[in-house]
Amino acid sequence: MTTPTGALREDELQTLQQLLDDVPAPLEPLDLCALDGFLCGVLLQPQPVPLAHWWPAVLDLDGRTPAPGWDAGPLQALVLRRQAELEQAIARRDWFDPWIFELDIAASPSEALLPWVAGFAAAQERYPALLAHDDPALIEPLALLYLHFAPEDLEEADALQAVIEEIEPPTDLAEAVQDLVRAVMLIADVTRPRRAAPARARTAGSGRGSRGRRGRNTR
Repeated sequence: MTTPTGALREDELQTLQQLLDDVPAPLEPLDLCALDGFLCGVLLQPQPVPLAHWWPAVLDLDGRTPAPGWDAGPLQALVLRRQAELEQAIARRDWFDPWIFELDIAASPSEALLPWVAGFAAAQERYPALLAHDDPALIEPLALLYLHFAPEDLEEADALQAVIEEIEPPTDLAEAVQDLVRAVMLIADVTRPRRAAPARARTAGSGRGSRGRRGRNTR
């Protein structure tokens, strides 16, 4: 049987949620939103994080392991599908739909995004290389994400807090999601820079006297 690939369908998303709910106690797995943020936080690290290092955190951030005999295979297969989808989007700088779920009408955009951002922050706590990256270009995109935390949660991040105070908070969920995806791509520009396309080899007729068009620079 062919192994499914690509974005998870709605029914597969529901299956993933059920599999997370079924992780045996006392483990406390990430929920869907936090899982999505966690995967992005892992993928944006300057150096790849092996599956064996980040997978246990999906099941339990405290590092507890499940009892022998429990089959994590179906859950891991769906998580890896999402990880591959996010990795491709980040590598190509393509839009992706983060797993953000609209709450009741009275909820603020930050309340809806907080689980996703909490998952992202959990990845940074486990793998601090991104936050240790000494590049001022990271401050703005990190501020776009961490502004959804309460100010008292950022007491030790003075530089980040100063930028957050200058940012106009998103007025609705659509704008907040757009800022989130933009922040992910800006971080990727620093920690996962795209390689320049290799120069084409010179061929006969490509030198003086060639009638070919001069190539354009592309972004």
